[in-house]
Amino acid sequence: MRAFEYGNPSSVKQAISLLGSNWSEAAVFAGGTDLLSLMKDSIVTPGRLVNIKEIRELHGIREEKTGMVIGAATPLEDLYDHFSPRKILPALLTAIEGVSSYQMRSMGTAGGDLLQRPRCWYFRNGFGLLARNSKGQPLVPNGDNRYHAIFGNQGPAYFVSPSSLAPALVAFDASVRIEGPKGMREIKVAELFRIPRDAEEREHTIAPKEILTEIVIPASAHNTRSATYEVRERKFMDWPLATASVALRMEGRQVRQASVVLGQVAPTPWRAEAAEKALAGKTLDEATATSAGEAAVEGAHPLSKNGYKVQLVRVAVKRALLAAIA
Repeated sequence: MRAFEYGNPSSVKQAISLLGSNWSEAAVFAGGTDLLSLMKDSIVTPGRLVNIKEIRELHGIREEKTGMVIGAATPLEDLYDHFSPRKILPALLTAIEGVSSYQMRSMGTAGGDLLQRPRCWYFRNGFGLLARNSKGQPLVPNGDNRYHAIFGNQGPAYFVSPSSLAPALVAFDASVRIEGPKGMREIKVAELFRIPRDAEEREHTIAPKEILTEIVIPASAHNTRSATYEVRERKFMDWPLATASVALRMEGRQVRQASVVLGQVAPTPWRAEAAEKALAGKTLDEATATSAGEAAVEGAHPLSKNGYKVQLVRVAVKRALLAAIA
């Protein structure tokens, strides 16, 4: 690992002052479960780490009039301990449970989960976020693309968003608060992610001199029936191959409004709008859930080795919907 400076601020304002104008100058350090691995492999080489773990205002869970506010430095295990006994927001609870390593849940943070970098092995082996060779040619389409995107991959990016929490948060229409030199801004979780257009652009819309401080889940999320269903090769210590998170506003057994968000299949959390339309106004049963699963794969563009993900999406959407009303 290359040498770096270390800053230990006691406030968000101090932390921002220690960040730089570009990503190579400084990086925010919270749980470090992803960042340190990237630094050891020289994939990222920040000149300074800014530790935000000791900033008290970035920890904890509180209720406001607008909804539930989660400090970005709150460990995933604290979230699990908060949600599990009360059995609230099941889509998010299941997503946290999917991080099955107790060590990862204890060290990993809510904000860190949203901002972790892609698990694409081309990126992790130094070929850049868009996975190009020295001639600028894409490596993924004709390479080993078993775990890459089947949606949103017609541009320059083929990686998948690795966040466990993002699909459920997008389904809940949650927001994030971001602090920077110009003050605080609040955006939807969906707007935190983007598909990079070139090698200079990152997959998140946060700027180098900004810090994600809080996640806000609107109070309306408590009035939904929700669930997350993940498909993975191994139950323990493995990444999902496909995820579906759903949040439903119901009138009896009829769906008044549906949010269906896919994970691990696109460079961003992917909204399955066709599935949402297929559910609107329908009585939710196994046949309706199956139809929604079929609709969810509209527009999929599998690569040479990841066509199996199309069927996984169908299954994940169907089972998430049935779990939501079980």
